[in-house]
Amino acid sequence: MEAYLLELLQEYGYIILFVWSILEGEMGLLMAGIMATTGHMNVPIAIFVAGLGGFAGDQIYFYIGRFNKGFIQRKFHAQRRKFAIAHLLLKKYGWPLIFVQRYLYGLRTVIPMSIGITKYSSKKFALINLLSAWVWAAITIIPAYLLGEQILQVLEWGKTHWYFALPLAGAALYGITTLFKRIENQMLEKQHARQARNATC
Repeated sequence: MEAYLLELLQEYGYIILFVWSILEGEMGLLMAGIMATTGHMNVPIAIFVAGLGGFAGDQIYFYIGRFNKGFIQRKFHAQRRKFAIAHLLLKKYGWPLIFVQRYLYGLRTVIPMSIGITKYSSKKFALINLLSAWVWAAITIIPAYLLGEQILQVLEWGKTHWYFALPLAGAALYGITTLFKRIENQMLEKQHARQARNATC
């Protein structure tokens, strides 16, 4: 199975990278960087393709927000707190938020949809989104390419010592999720306090 997957990546690597960049993110870019280390991908082409995929993904979410506001309100009702945070961030930081939203865990799909709901210029969003997608691809793929040998060694160690690797990965994921949940709660609490002060004035 592993040999088949490797063969598939070698043959259709750029197509898979493009689709993966639309749907997910860093894991596909890391794999592209590692494959560039082994000589199965070209770094500039991988960055270009991954950037286009990331751009296409966010454009899809943006236009879902632009033309399907009612659908979003029904379908994403459970994530309304995330939409509230996205609106707060957009109001506070403006266009630079488009540049950094790819690195905000839990908000990557919500922010483009939230921007689409507003009257933000679609042309301006597309331009910033394209530039940010290529930057995102470059700063993920290049380090993975430069550290490819070390990453492969760590992966090999993880395969043979899975009983250590799995708990470590689980603990890291739990720590990241907890951290971002805490940041979300702090932002919402500040917003509620600000609204309460404004109401009493």
